[in-house]
Parts: sequence; structure tokens; C-alpha cells
Amino acid sequence: MSTSDMASHFSRQLGTVVVDKTGLAGSYDFNLNWTSDASGGGTFDAPVSAASAASLLAAIQEQLGLKLEPQKGPMQVLIIDHAERPAEPTQN
Repeated sequence: MSTSDMASHFSRQLGTVVVDKTGLAGSYDFNLNWTSDASGGGTFDAPVSAASAASLLAAIQEQLGLKLEPQKGPMQVLIIDHAERPAEPTQN
């Protein structure tokens, strides 16, 4: 997988935005050994607990040599300020 795909996966696991700033292109084979506490209902892409997230961050750094650093920055958001049900269709 690409490093941007890996960042997307880690975003789902950590429940926060992870941005790929490696500058690496192409696909890579990653091997990461880590066990979740399954607090997210046991699904692979569910967010994990804070303790499990800390162990995931440590595994990423120790095994893959990648460091995730918290930063503030702009991000795209979609704001819906109003919604209505569609009108019922009229019958002729």
C-alpha cells in the first residue's frame, strides 16, 4: 500500500486525522505486529482506546521507523446549516 493509504488507515484506527508527510511515492509492503484491545467492537478499522492508541503509536515508530507528530493545521470540513425532507411527489 502507499504511505497515504497507510495514513488513512491509521486515521480510522486512531480516530483522528493522520496526514502523510513522508513524500514517498509508490507502494510498499508493511509488516506491523500489534494487538488492539478491541474496544472498537473488534473491527479492524474502528477507533481504539487511548491506551491501545499509545501502543499502536509505539509499534509504528519501533517497527516501521515512522513517527506520528501532533500538529495543528487547516483541514477541509463540510458544514450543513439546513436540511429538509423532500416534498412528497404529487399524483396526476
